[in-house]
Amino acid sequence: MSRIVLGVAGGIAAYKACLLLRRFTEAGHDVRVVPTASALEFVGATTWAALSGHPVSTSVFDEADAVPHVRIGREADLVVVAPATADLLARAVTGRADDLLTNVLLTAGCPVVMAPAMHTEMWSHPATQANVATLRSRGVVVLRPAEGRLTGADSGPGRLPEPEDIEATCLAVLAQADAAGAMAAQDLRGLNVVISAGGTREALDPVRYVGNFSSGLMGIALARAAVQRGADVTLVGANLHAEPPAGVRVVEVVSTADLAAAMAELAPSADVVVMAAAPADYTPAAPSDTKLKKSGDAGLTVEFRQTTDVLAGLAARRPVGQIVVGFAAETARDEAELIELGTAKLARKGCQLLVLNNVSDGAVFGSGENEVLLIAPVGSRGRAAGTKTTVAHAILHAAIAERSAE
Repeated sequence: MSRIVLGVAGGIAAYKACLLLRRFTEAGHDVRVVPTASALEFVGATTWAALSGHPVSTSVFDEADAVPHVRIGREADLVVVAPATADLLARAVTGRADDLLTNVLLTAGCPVVMAPAMHTEMWSHPATQANVATLRSRGVVVLRPAEGRLTGADSGPGRLPEPEDIEATCLAVLAQADAAGAMAAQDLRGLNVVISAGGTREALDPVRYVGNFSSGLMGIALARAAVQRGADVTLVGANLHAEPPAGVRVVEVVSTADLAAAMAELAPSADVVVMAAAPADYTPAAPSDTKLKKSGDAGLTVEFRQTTDVLAGLAARRPVGQIVVGFAAETARDEAELIELGTAKLARKGCQLLVLNNVSDGAVFGSGENEVLLIAPVGSRGRAAGTKTTVAHAILHAAIAERSAE
């Protein structure tokens, strides 16, 4: 269990912080909410106290004998501010200490995550952008806001990311110190990253298909990690089971042929290509134009042909300096067999890094957790385990290490 301080600034998106608080507490974390006085105009102290199980105050003078303006920040494992308004960002940059939240930010010795939410003009203003850059230079993780409907009829960048995206990033920060540093440093800024995710569907007839159990959650987590580290990210999604994260361009595909075509178009301009999707190895040779009907007790015989090997094709055509990351979902008796299967696939596909899963008994598919081995042509790059966003950061670390070694 981690001790999390949830700071809430005064914006209409404060209501979403209630959902974030609930996600943290249901995951077993101890959460103390520290709103600003303006935040209480949107969501009252009673709500925060009821959801968190802790008293709520905005003043440094309440419970003065316990010195809350120092103690709360010192005791926290993570401070996350959601929403972080333009005013809050500015006050944090200048070191203001005019309420309990800004005092907590000044005394926190733990990682700090800020999730901005404001109107587009406020987000894009040079003053706000300078404040964001300053905070990141101090090691603060400032998330990229989402694009979409804002207050009133306005729409554009500045929307608070969804609570599940904020939570996923925060849990990765708690689990992996390198993730916070990479996001604060924006270590993928200027890089074009193309990621595939999900499972393809191969049509049998107009209403049926042959597919697999891939949910796309690992690819979504990779996209989330990459965009928050500053990359320009395109996600090629095959029948995803969850919404893609904010700030990511999405190209939807259905079949392996669709996936191959989309990746062939997007990959040449990418610095890093990650094939996290699970494309079908076989597709019906002659799908029916009409719905297949039952005929008494007769069975159904379908002829299949092999599909395009998308990963091998990308690796064979990769430009100089590009890193291609492949995934291998294998069923193995033990780790030795898993590594043997992965090493053979790495050589066969020709990619620069392979993420190796043991999916025996349906493990990994649809789960929020993952455990992987990372192998490269020169040898092991290690292992990673935890939430899929935590694992995603480890995969990106390894990919960047391979790129530096090119």
